[in-house]
Amino acid sequence: MALTINPLPSMTFSTFLVIFAGVLLNSGAQLMLKAGARTLQGISMTSGSSMLNAAMQAAVHPWILAGLCCYFLSAGLWIVALTRVDVTVAYPLLSMGYVIAAVLAWQIFGEALTPGRIAGIAIILVGVVVLSRA
Repeated sequence: MALTINPLPSMTFSTFLVIFAGVLLNSGAQLMLKAGARTLQGISMTSGSSMLNAAMQAAVHPWILAGLCCYFLSAGLWIVALTRVDVTVAYPLLSMGYVIAAVLAWQIFGEALTPGRIAGIAIILVGVVVLSRA
């Protein structure tokens, strides 16, 4: 008995919206985790008790919990997307999350957006366009 895999249709606008919503949730999760991590200060990796203490603090921190919830929702949307298009069509769009997170981290946290990072973001954007047309 042979396994038959039917090809999935090409991307529709509604599928793009599902993927983009997942990317936004994933980027939001990164920023929420960063906001929570900033309150935890530096976590020492030298002592099991300090790592356990940090884990306990993280487990109840609102920003970290919200970030993990966003990750969970993002994964659910990703599964929906994969039922609609091939992974080779959908996966390149996930790199948009880096662009979104980098720009928002610059705006929210004042993280550096150096010329090298801007060049990298431009390369990612060009790559997404090339892959979406392939």
